[in-house]
Amino acid sequence: MADTTTEGAPSAATGVHANKGELFTSFDVDAFEVPGQREEAWRFTPFRRLRGLHNGSAPATGVADVRVAVATGALPSGLTVQSVGRDDERLGQGGAPFDRIAAQAYSSFPEATIVTVGPEVVLDEPVVVTITGPGVGETAYGHTQIRVERFAKATIVIDQAGSGTYAENIEFIVGEGAHLTVVNLHEWADDTVHVAAHHALLQRDAVLRHFAISLGGDLIRLSPRVTYAAPGGDAELWGLYFADAGQHLEQRLLVDHSQPHCRSFVTYKGALQGDPALGHGHEAHTVWIGDVLIRPAAEGTDTYELNRNLVLTDGARADSVPNLEIETGEIVGAGHASATGRFDDEQLFYLMARGIPEDVARRLVVRGFFGEIIAKIPVPALRERLTEAVEAELDASGS
Repeated sequence: MADTTTEGAPSAATGVHANKGELFTSFDVDAFEVPGQREEAWRFTPFRRLRGLHNGSAPATGVADVRVAVATGALPSGLTVQSVGRDDERLGQGGAPFDRIAAQAYSSFPEATIVTVGPEVVLDEPVVVTITGPGVGETAYGHTQIRVERFAKATIVIDQAGSGTYAENIEFIVGEGAHLTVVNLHEWADDTVHVAAHHALLQRDAVLRHFAISLGGDLIRLSPRVTYAAPGGDAELWGLYFADAGQHLEQRLLVDHSQPHCRSFVTYKGALQGDPALGHGHEAHTVWIGDVLIRPAAEGTDTYELNRNLVLTDGARADSVPNLEIETGEIVGAGHASATGRFDDEQLFYLMARGIPEDVARRLVVRGFFGEIIAKIPVPALRERLTEAVEAELDASGS
């Protein structure tokens, strides 16, 4: 396990740090103060819906079911799956918890699951990690680590569904010259509260392709953090989310460029549909915070981040905040963009002028909006499944 706190970081009590990469971290939940609504990291999160995850009043009452499988049944040579205790020295190598809920999850999981792809192993089929919630009214904590050793290549699907309240940490350790594609699917039941911290560590010339798909649940708060341990790392983070009335879907990203000649590219797209008749407090609400830090040593960095939100009805709110911190001028490029709006009237007019009914035209616009991200997913069955899921969301809205 890594050190208890970040070297040189301030105490949790002060909340003061030189940059977002110096956030206080600890495996000890008691090292963190209970967060408040005035804190920047929590100002959009509805605490009353967290069911006590943030203040320690939600003891574990259930256990999430974690299973690992491949399409052919038997695990291929070079792939190992282990259940380990909290004292396993590999845990925490991807990064320590950076908020109180992540620390609570680390202090409370009954056992962790480590999935390892051995050195120079190339897996032809995706590995599916299925995580099922603890059940209605139950609370559980989890920890999963994905390790792809040097020069290995794998696609990992983390498929999450079921009911209950679930907080977790997921680590991605990508070795030298390795290539990891991970697709994290959230298709939780309507009652579910899910808070997750993703910790990705890239070694020299490592490649990470990270997809986060949020469709279900009552409240989802996902916080991916990417760090580079050596030069040459390449990370792409792709996200898709679709919020209905009453849902709160929140993504808070941090890409910490601390090594030279690394690349990051972020694209998240969301759609929202509310129900004005339900009134205040029942809006569809999405939050996207995209932080990119370029430290003084990170010369040659190339980074860009983009967030777009499509508001389909009244009764929906999207908050989008891209942030760049640049501490060196010796970079290839750095940029960000954010846009939130309703249907493009010109696109609708163009389609309707060619005899396409309005409801069909709206569907085509939404399909095109999400098409870029779905097309990037390298698993055909998942692409088909996501297309059907988006269609089901549109059916629910009557579009």
